[in-house]
Amino acid sequence: MTDRYDLVPAALAVKAMRDNGYQNTAYAIAELIDNSLQAGADEVELLCKESRGRVAQRDRWTIEEVAVLDNGSGMDKSTLRMALQFGNGTRLEDRTGIGRFGMGLPSASISQCRSVDVWSWTNGPKSALHTSINLQDIESGAITEVPEPKRLALPDIWVTAAQNVGESGTLVVWSDLDRCMWKNGTTIINRSEFVIGRMYRAYIAAGKAKIRMVAFADPKSPRLEKLAVANDPGYLMGNTSTPTPFDQDPMFEQDGDRWEEKFDVDVDGATHTVVVRFSLARSEARNRPDGKDAGQTEYGRHAARNVGVSLMRAERELALDQSLVIAYDPRERWWGVEVDFPPALDEVFGVTNNKQTARNFTTVALHFDDLLTEDGQTEQETRKRMEEEGDPAAPLIEIIGAIQRRLRDLRGRIKVQRANTRGARKTRYDSTSAEVRATTATKERQQEGRSGSSDEDEKLDTETRIEELTTELVEEEGLDEEEARQIAEDAIENSKFLFTTFTGEGSSFFSVKQRAGEILIRLNKDHPAYENLIEVLEEVPDDSIDGEDLRDRLLRARRGLKLLLMAWARYEDETQNAADRRRLQDARNDWGTVALKFLENN
Repeated sequence: MTDRYDLVPAALAVKAMRDNGYQNTAYAIAELIDNSLQAGADEVELLCKESRGRVAQRDRWTIEEVAVLDNGSGMDKSTLRMALQFGNGTRLEDRTGIGRFGMGLPSASISQCRSVDVWSWTNGPKSALHTSINLQDIESGAITEVPEPKRLALPDIWVTAAQNVGESGTLVVWSDLDRCMWKNGTTIINRSEFVIGRMYRAYIAAGKAKIRMVAFADPKSPRLEKLAVANDPGYLMGNTSTPTPFDQDPMFEQDGDRWEEKFDVDVDGATHTVVVRFSLARSEARNRPDGKDAGQTEYGRHAARNVGVSLMRAERELALDQSLVIAYDPRERWWGVEVDFPPALDEVFGVTNNKQTARNFTTVALHFDDLLTEDGQTEQETRKRMEEEGDPAAPLIEIIGAIQRRLRDLRGRIKVQRANTRGARKTRYDSTSAEVRATTATKERQQEGRSGSSDEDEKLDTETRIEELTTELVEEEGLDEEEARQIAEDAIENSKFLFTTFTGEGSSFFSVKQRAGEILIRLNKDHPAYENLIEVLEEVPDDSIDGEDLRDRLLRARRGLKLLLMAWARYEDETQNAADRRRLQDARNDWGTVALKFLENN
């Protein structure tokens, strides 16, 4: 038993710090890359040492050690010891670069391994200083401070594996990797390159940093070697990891003249600027010549992994925040929003010490409407109230409000972008289509002597009908004449019915009009029934669609249909006049009779 009662027992504190919230190994590695770039490195190498052995009765490659080597400025003895202290460092008050919190090197390391060695040099690698920390020594109480660095040349294996060891630099080596989620070097690299390319895209694209990644057992013959390629979730960069045909040229375009919005934020008597950038998929990215779903292409799947608001801090992506994303909508991949802010606004955004999230941004975004409706306040009134309460996140009200408004606009244009193309609008009139079946049923009713007001125009010559319907589509639908004529020709040749859309014309879900012998069913895109029923089914996905996405589409469609039926039932229920209610019931029964005919053998 001891009489010593440390306020924070070192062994217990370090155990707790092992669960410090890094999403995976890639994010922990990023902490080391941050340190390298902050030290002025323009070359950083991720080196994964493997071995081959029997695991679960199979020969497998297994990770032994992970190292990050750079050609930065290097550290002297004092700086090296401080770098391995939890919560200490030389940049605690520095608001100009990536680092600041003093937690990166030690916390990232122990989140993945039980032993970390650091070499650093300012005058050639043979004169490097070396020190290390081992969790067993800390837990047992064998060490209570960072061991004093000693002169020790870099091990030959890392020198050989590296492409370039500069006159100054640092090497960090993780061993005893008990918490590394990926079990071999190639997996670590393949799973990390997407995130690392996104985090450091500004450095890579500007040529300010080259990040080489290597997996090896024999350092002279790497099993995998590649350079990190920029990954831009806003898809405005060229020469990125986006699959062909958008690997060289941007897949998105700037969203108009106001694609950048700037917001000034005052903190401690100084003004700092937040820049928000908006982008939108090019029409050629969404509208494939073969008419298939662009979301199922390689570049579409790439975009699906980059959904969210990219929070950029000091040219390094902090997080890809998904608090403003509509989780069930696959079209969210087709917009880009980047929020660029300086480290001086860390308290405003709520940046965590592992630089993975911005808590305040996420909280305000998730609860934005609640914050405004709390007292029926405007954005300006809500911000003022938060400022009076001393809430550092108050400036985010204006920024997130602006992002939400732009996202509503972007989403609307994304819908139109796909819907207004020939491939999306042109109905495929095969024998199983609803239009052809309805046309067959209509002809049978005509033969039974049941005529409609549109039937008379069927007697017009075909060219006159095409011209009349083309004019309707150009004037009412806003289509160009070539596209409108193609749709008109297809409809008149194959179908009695044509679905079109409209917006902002009252509360009805659909309207019906007759033109050129056709029955035009105009669906209101602003009506919730369109979004919850028609929209989720209008583009039938191919066989490669994700099962979860397909299930979500079907659930939304079922819900939408039930809501429509219940709305009609309530409409009848609210009709108090007995004669009016009978007319509604008669209309419902008559409509049901027609529907029975149309749906036979469906």
